[in-house]
Amino acid sequence: MRQPGEAVDHLLLGASDLDVAIAWFDERTGVRAARGGSHPGVGTQNALVSLGGAQYLEIIAPDPAQSVYGFHIDVRTLTAPRLVTWAASRPSADSMAAAARAARLEVFGPADGSRARPDGTTLHWRTVGVRTELASPAADPVPFFIEWAPGTRHPSADSPPGCRLILLELAHPDSARLRQTLATLGIDALVAKAPAPAIHAVLDTPKGRVQI
Repeated sequence: MRQPGEAVDHLLLGASDLDVAIAWFDERTGVRAARGGSHPGVGTQNALVSLGGAQYLEIIAPDPAQSVYGFHIDVRTLTAPRLVTWAASRPSADSMAAAARAARLEVFGPADGSRARPDGTTLHWRTVGVRTELASPAADPVPFFIEWAPGTRHPSADSPPGCRLILLELAHPDSARLRQTLATLGIDALVAKAPAPAIHAVLDTPKGRVQI
């Protein structure tokens, strides 16, 4: 069993406008996220910040160049940047999917994903999602799981440095159910009770410790 902070591959900070969110994060932390590229067919684009080790933060926002929108949380409706979900690292998407199905969870994937970087290289990965009734339109505290393709350089390696993940906190109206679902997925989480699903992270930054 892993703690949430240990399991994190990356955090997703949703925003309705990428430039506004980059400035928002820079003002709070002193680190300016670098544009990473767009997600073809999903309708989103991103900017990245390394969190040290093999972890990073992804600002995800609508891509005006795409006419479709398929991301499962509609960041277009957000009035301010906020953490909307997170990804947990797994060495094998296939084994993760099999384990979740064996636990009678509803699984989608493994699905192939890719993103073209500004330098022309393409990142490849596979993801596994778990569909539950624990998400709200604005936040899904149950992570999806990601396996990076062999030879793909992890985004934390060359994203702007300076931040480090100290703590990941999850909250939900049905805290016991969320805690049990995460335990089934191999994550030992302390979940606070709250009026709505929420994800909060504490980062060590050049401007001190910051909660987002």
